[in-house]
Amino acid sequence: MTHELTRPSVTDTAPSPVDTTMAVGLLILRLGIGAAVLQAGLIKAFDFPATVGFMTEAGWRLPTLAAAMVTGAETLGAVALLLGALTPLGACAVLSAMLCAWAVNVSATAFWSEPFNVPFLLGVGAAALLFTGPGRYAVDTRLGDRLRWSPRLKVALLVLAVVAAVVTWVALYGVNPIHLTPPPAADPTQR
Repeated sequence: MTHELTRPSVTDTAPSPVDTTMAVGLLILRLGIGAAVLQAGLIKAFDFPATVGFMTEAGWRLPTLAAAMVTGAETLGAVALLLGALTPLGACAVLSAMLCAWAVNVSATAFWSEPFNVPFLLGVGAAALLFTGPGRYAVDTRLGDRLRWSPRLKVALLVLAVVAAVVTWVALYGVNPIHLTPPPAADPTQR
């Protein structure tokens, strides 16, 4: 019998059907988001000159740095999500990259003129994983008590992801992505 102030360990009790279905659901969410973002990161990595060229044509300052940042955040964050290893850090990286990708998509038109797009939805999924954790089928779970993420740390990582995206966007792109009316034709030389 366990003392009322102590929780039984995971190994002391069999998982309930709800625990199992939640673990499978989190695994599916992690694999889906991780695979989609990894594909985007690897496309950029394997054709890095084209990624830099896209950033240059779009008017990004320091396009090589911007391309390296997004490629690294997408690739490393996605691998972390796929493995369920350092999941909150991976989710933070993916969320930051997806916020910037979402901003690229909405910056050329009125803010609500288009439906939510893939980067937005991937970012929402990454934010959810930041708070839920990876589930039972993950490297993080195998590490057990050695790796605990406090709620405060998770909130700090969420704030970090948003701040990193905003700072990256403002410092390296320099325009407000949120417009209530369509912006005038974008001229990268006017930034």
